[in-house]
Amino acid sequence: MLLLWTVGCFNRLVARHFSSVARPGERPGGEELSRLLLDDLAPAQRLERLFGVSPCLLALRAARRHVARLLLQAGKAGLQGERAELLRVAEARGIPVLRPRRQKLDALCGYQVHQGVCMEVSRLRPRPCDEAADTSSGDDPQQLWLVLEGIQDPRNLGAVMRSAYFLGVDRVITSRRNSCPLTPVVSKASAGAMEVMDVFASPDLASFLQAKAQQGWLVVGTVGCPGPEISQSSKVPVTSCLEFIWDRPTLLVLGNEGSGLSQGVFATCQLLLTILPGRHLPPGLESLNVSVATGILLHSICSQKKGFPVQERGQRLQDS
Repeated sequence: MLLLWTVGCFNRLVARHFSSVARPGERPGGEELSRLLLDDLAPAQRLERLFGVSPCLLALRAARRHVARLLLQAGKAGLQGERAELLRVAEARGIPVLRPRRQKLDALCGYQVHQGVCMEVSRLRPRPCDEAADTSSGDDPQQLWLVLEGIQDPRNLGAVMRSAYFLGVDRVITSRRNSCPLTPVVSKASAGAMEVMDVFASPDLASFLQAKAQQGWLVVGTVGCPGPEISQSSKVPVTSCLEFIWDRPTLLVLGNEGSGLSQGVFATCQLLLTILPGRHLPPGLESLNVSVATGILLHSICSQKKGFPVQERGQRLQDS
């Protein structure tokens, strides 16, 4: 009996070894994935863990971060689509690829929705504001930069970046103080847009906006439903976003989720945009979430983009 048990164990070990060897021409994933090391994944120092398929794939393509290693899981069908591409790109660049246990990967990602994909990467930080292109107002009258003051919720920031990238915003400028950093949660909420978008930070937004206004840019602030306190205390005109005409380089400025724009930044605004509600609103519902408001405001402006005829828009809709 002992001899039979020993022979059976040996046969299972041999079968496991040969099953882990990838066959030529085999699709990435499946048995090919089984050759990856199962690792205890000791934490890497001074690195952060980016998670989710789109953030990790876009980070690899953008090559803005140092990637220490890629952690991949596969289901019964193996790796397909973007997960297979992640494996191919990582192996082509010599990035170690490991196959962690599900419980370990859950813990490493802080129990976020990681989609079976995680990368240990260097941190991504906004570039200094003086590196933003100092474009004169005459070069392109329809430039649009999005300025964010004190956005603190990472999911709000990520959703704002996703809308900004989708709708064609040229730059995103954040306040260096009291703003959410560019974390993996922000990247996941942005569906990876944070990895490819130009993001800058300013230590003094008010001075930055004043300088851009002197160069001919229009500084446009945002407010909720205009009440008597705004119309009485401000000489800045307030207009509906649907009535705004985009005919010069513009900085669209959005403030903190709770307190809005600071006094210093508010004082630099030459115009205030608002989103008019479709009904009478009770107290507490006079404003929208900042990411929702950003999407509405940006679409009302970017839909005026020249060089995109209405006929082409209709043809694209028909084609899709």
